[in-house]
Amino acid sequence: MRNISTILSVIALVLIGVLFYLHFSSPKSPKKDVHVSEAGKQNGFKIAYFDIDSLQEHYQYYNEALDQMKKQESSANAELQELKVKFQRRIAELQKKGPTMTQSEDEAARQEVGVMDQNYRRREADLQEKLQNRQLELRNDMHRQIEDYLKVYNKNKEYAFIISYEPNWIIYNKDSLYDITGDLIRGLNDSYKASKKKD
Repeated sequence: MRNISTILSVIALVLIGVLFYLHFSSPKSPKKDVHVSEAGKQNGFKIAYFDIDSLQEHYQYYNEALDQMKKQESSANAELQELKVKFQRRIAELQKKGPTMTQSEDEAARQEVGVMDQNYRRREADLQEKLQNRQLELRNDMHRQIEDYLKVYNKNKEYAFIISYEPNWIIYNKDSLYDITGDLIRGLNDSYKASKKKD
């Protein structure tokens, strides 16, 4: 699930890059021509952030989806282990018969082993693809939920940017005054609980 953190951090980095580009590429006008409203003087330019690790730890939807993914992964591993045991058992049977097999029986046994190996690899790839698709679906769904909630949240707060924070990644200093992680967790959990009641 580290990928979700990385993707959200990359998005935040891109937004910061756009901000710097817009700030430094806009033409500068003399200070006497600049007019700032009273509200602008009081509020200034604000950037809020949320801690992605805390969000993942406390967001109920994310934790439930993660538990489901772990169960799917365990189920897939159990299925693959069962196939592997059957495969090994059949190979042991064929090896016992090996000394007494004719050449055509030996070729048929080799083909059988080859087909079993192909089936195993195909099933393994299929299960891995399903798990990866589920991870991507979870990541995209969580990103959409965060984005949708922040649109509503920011109507009243008027932040220019809301970025995700991940420890040891790009942002080296942060002011807890602009930390909205708690608000985000509460809001997302409330929305999730409300959507569960509708179902």
